[in-house]
Amino acid sequence: TIVALLVASGFFLFPRDVTVKRRGADGVMRDTVERRVPLKRGLDLQGGMYLVLEIDDTKQVPANQTEALDLALKTVRTRIDEFGVSEPVVEKEGDDRIAVRLPGLDDPQRAEAVIREQAFLEFKITDETQALERALPRLDALVRERGLARASDLTPAAGGDTKQGRGLEGLLTAADSGARRDSAQADTAVATTGGPFSNLLQQGGGMPGEYFVKTSDVATLTHFLRDTVVRNALPPAKSVHWGTDTTVIAGEWYRPLYVTDSRPIITGEHLTDARPTTDPMEGTLVQFELDNVGGRRFRQETGRHIQDYMAIILDGRVIGRPPVIQSAIGTRGQITMGGKGLEAAQDLALVLRAGALPVPLRIAEVRQIGPSLGQDRVEEGMRAGILGLALVIVIMIAYYRFSGVLSVAGLVFYAITTLAVLAAFGATLTLPGIAGFILSIGMAVDANFLQFERIREELDRGKTVRTAVEEGFKNSFSAIIDTHVTTALTGAVLYQYGTGPVQGFAVTLVAGVVSSMVSSVFVVRTLFLWWLSRSRGTKPLSI
Repeated sequence: TIVALLVASGFFLFPRDVTVKRRGADGVMRDTVERRVPLKRGLDLQGGMYLVLEIDDTKQVPANQTEALDLALKTVRTRIDEFGVSEPVVEKEGDDRIAVRLPGLDDPQRAEAVIREQAFLEFKITDETQALERALPRLDALVRERGLARASDLTPAAGGDTKQGRGLEGLLTAADSGARRDSAQADTAVATTGGPFSNLLQQGGGMPGEYFVKTSDVATLTHFLRDTVVRNALPPAKSVHWGTDTTVIAGEWYRPLYVTDSRPIITGEHLTDARPTTDPMEGTLVQFELDNVGGRRFRQETGRHIQDYMAIILDGRVIGRPPVIQSAIGTRGQITMGGKGLEAAQDLALVLRAGALPVPLRIAEVRQIGPSLGQDRVEEGMRAGILGLALVIVIMIAYYRFSGVLSVAGLVFYAITTLAVLAAFGATLTLPGIAGFILSIGMAVDANFLQFERIREELDRGKTVRTAVEEGFKNSFSAIIDTHVTTALTGAVLYQYGTGPVQGFAVTLVAGVVSSMVSSVFVVRTLFLWWLSRSRGTKPLSI
């Protein structure tokens, strides 16, 4: 068992190639392959990524900026915690900014996307009244009257480029990874009103409220829809949303545009959980659950719209193609990712679980930062740890002689397995964490002190070496369990209520406590028994 644990620890600590993104001298992020031990280091030891977020007042001006920023801070912190970055620092900076520090992040662009996604989820019924078609003459006239620009006069607008995009939105809208439907399935017919607005639309033959726009014309139509007068002329109680998929019709790429009811049947505020999964038939999915109130409302609304099409809308974009409601839906549902990978589903589930941002945020600053302690402080801390470990080894061998050597062998096992546990669980090693590691070394030899002193007592009573060893370990066991359990409970409280470096200290302390107990109770005892079997109990014990 000891050998198996050491082999497993060696596997987790074996240096391996890791692809990370590094910013070059020209400021461009590039993939870099590094070979390193898979132990994460905290901001104090290696630095990381620093972002400053602020409210995007060009999109929304909150009534109470302080309250909105506090709510955004909570949401961003939840997203970062679920993103898997160990030991992050998320805090307010002044009265109008949020500072985020992420140690040793491998994919900063993905983190940026997860942080600033709005994640506002809505479920709406697609329009079945052909309201947009009746409004097309009026929209065409307004476009001509206002002299709005043609596509050739525009640069690609947001959503217009099908092969680019930043963040989660880019993951959901990229044509390269999006669902591609055959032109025969689309079955389209060209609108015939002949105006500048309607000429950009093709009607979907299989779904009410679905239209298709050439990807080269998406920027133009987006520009038309941004005009206040044109937007006000859209059918009342209806809204338009771009789809995230793209499709090929007669050899050309098109993006869908959906007309839906303005009122959502439910929003993501009732969502309690979201998990990514894969299905052999439907591909990558995000399964979600609603609370009881949301479930009752969802069941009631979908029951009214059986055989209607329901659009699933995230941040104003329809995800995939709206499915048909076959029966009333309760607290559980799913979002089909339409050919996107598992990572996109993981990010979508993450932001849905964390909740929508109360206000839109923009990244005001992003840069790489160095170790917060400084290299000299890091080196001093490492020297202190090595010195403490060396003193423990010298004292144990000088005082307990051969038994001390067995204790040091147990310490080697302890150190290897503790570091392996930290690597396996993705914990981050900080300077306070190293302090916790050294402290738990002291606890490991403290257990050996109890065991060895009990063995000495049994030898003084005239018992044989084998009997003294067995009695010494047996009689000290309860005290060792008590000290380790109480320390582990203290570490658990520190982890639950602490943040940053305090959590790092707690993680390494608890991992060290577990490894030291196994080392002192199991490993050192096994070494003693192995020595006794080799000596056949004829040699005196050096203790």
